[in-house]
Amino acid sequence: MNNHPVSVKNKVILLTGAFGLIGKQISKAFLQQGAKVVLADVNTAAIPAIQKEFEHYGKENFIAIELDITNEESAANAVTTTVTAFGKLDVLINNAAIDAKFDKSGMSKVNQSRFENYPIDLLRKSVDVNLTGTVIMTQAACKQMLQQGFGNIINVASTYSIVSPNQNLYDFGEGIKNFKPIDYIASKSFIPNFTRYIATFYSKNNIRCNAIVPHGILNDHDESFLHNFSKMSPLGRMCNREELDAPFLFLASDGSSYMTGSVLMVDGGWTAW
Repeated sequence: MNNHPVSVKNKVILLTGAFGLIGKQISKAFLQQGAKVVLADVNTAAIPAIQKEFEHYGKENFIAIELDITNEESAANAVTTTVTAFGKLDVLINNAAIDAKFDKSGMSKVNQSRFENYPIDLLRKSVDVNLTGTVIMTQAACKQMLQQGFGNIINVASTYSIVSPNQNLYDFGEGIKNFKPIDYIASKSFIPNFTRYIATFYSKNNIRCNAIVPHGILNDHDESFLHNFSKMSPLGRMCNREELDAPFLFLASDGSSYMTGSVLMVDGGWTAW
């Protein structure tokens, strides 16, 4: 009996930003479904902990490596390491990004400047990672995919790639104004059209490219944030991290073989109104 088309068994998946919230969650989902996973991240200090956390999936099924997507040599090395370990590269997931998080652990790191005062050096840093780094990583993967004759790229976009932030979400009524900063919006807005660019550019080379738009992943948020979010979301709640598994599994599988250039919304209806 043939495998069901919505299967990632024996697919080799290279995931950037793999040690973060989304990265770890979907890496586990891929491994549970029989894929081979390369967890790549700039945070080298976390590699021993990641290896320990994932060891029960079988050391032969995954590797954790250093990757700086802003560095062309590092990107090329990540692809070479993937092919050396597993013989091919079926799927690249461009997940690495700089983002201002409004969960409890991230709030203190958010720059609270209004747009007119937002530091340009922070904008440049986000563009370097979220935009230029994504291009660099995709270039490295496409070289391998052209050589092997197939490939699949999944970009991780954001609702703020599609719509503007509702800044009322970040007003907690405490006399302190918080803002979703321009660096994330500017650098992630290119993802949908970049996805379409890659999809059409490589359409004759058996390389597909689609994007997923997640939004509002629940992760120890303050009650005031959850209250605001629930009022603004059509589904009335944030996304549970495991709800991302199936959309990523689908796009990484042959079940999505007639999809390229698509932007898949997984946002609880946030962009529907």
